[in-house]
Amino acid sequence: MKIWDLFFFRWLAKAGKIVFANLSSFVFEFKELWRKKDFSKMSPSFLKNILTAISFFLLIVFFVFFFKIYVPANPFSHETIVFTAEKGWGDEHVARELERLGIIRDNYFFRFYVVMSFQHSKLQAGIYNLSPRMSTYQIVKKMVRGDVVKEKITILEGWTVDRIGEYFEEKNFCTKDFFVQLTEKDYSETFDFLKDKPKDIGLEGYFFPDTFEVSEKENCETLLIMMLSNFGKKLEEEIREEIKNQNKTIFEIVTMASMIEKEVKIMEEKKIVSGILWKRLSVDMPLQLDATVNYVTGKSDPSALIKDTQIDSPYNTYKYKGLPKGPISNPGINSILAAIYPTETKYWFYLSDGKTIFSENFDQHVAAKQKYLKGK
Repeated sequence: MKIWDLFFFRWLAKAGKIVFANLSSFVFEFKELWRKKDFSKMSPSFLKNILTAISFFLLIVFFVFFFKIYVPANPFSHETIVFTAEKGWGDEHVARELERLGIIRDNYFFRFYVVMSFQHSKLQAGIYNLSPRMSTYQIVKKMVRGDVVKEKITILEGWTVDRIGEYFEEKNFCTKDFFVQLTEKDYSETFDFLKDKPKDIGLEGYFFPDTFEVSEKENCETLLIMMLSNFGKKLEEEIREEIKNQNKTIFEIVTMASMIEKEVKIMEEKKIVSGILWKRLSVDMPLQLDATVNYVTGKSDPSALIKDTQIDSPYNTYKYKGLPKGPISNPGINSILAAIYPTETKYWFYLSDGKTIFSENFDQHVAAKQKYLKGK
């Protein structure tokens, strides 16, 4: 028996003695009054004894329930126990398992509390981190909230829908193919930022790179909704207004940002590249980005092969002018901001080779290629 339990039961024994003593005095005097059939001679001590006994009895009941429900089984424990509440378990099964593992003192009081507090049907299945230092009250509260063990997942900037699908398959949330199929569904009624997206385009570009906490009960669709919701939060009203003021659509900005994400990494360079690409579009000049060719081929070549630049695809910006058919990756906030706030320069060309070399005309660009890509 733990020392705090010992103190509690010692106090309980003393309180019990007081109740017993007062009840004994009460019973003895009550018998005398009953024998004489004269309750008019009831002494003040008679009432005092019964009131004292009732008060102490109620106090005992209160402290027993308080102790069992609000005092942990072991307040000084540093142990964390992984507890799995299976689907279909009732409060009785949960209580017995908690007591068996030493997490709670008494399964009867656990059940009494959840029933009396109308929470017995609200306990949620799942995997929980529990400890003997938690009281019954805390454990019930945690299980009613469904505060289950969560895993961190991280979606990196520049990942494509296919790569996210592979990641989810690795994490056993769903298969890659199933996730890709989900991204082809129309969620524009739920998320207003998707309303200007063409119907024949999937959700590539709208999964904001971030770290999420998810539980083992999550499925791919709930994760997809979570990521889209996060995109909506990151695309603040000020950003949306600026896009509108520029007479652009969210879809156009996301498409541009997805290319910038793949082309350069430094914020300052992202804004310069953004300025170059928007300027090319304004004069009907092909964007000619290797990143868009890689999206078609599935490669990650820093410089696309000439034969690949001839592939007939609406994503191939070597073959077709204007923006590609849709986003080619899921951009981070820096790329989105760079797409909205480009830096105007005299540059028309750039070359990325560990660092980015900008050129004002085609001849400078060719010279840069010969200098930095020689032998590659």
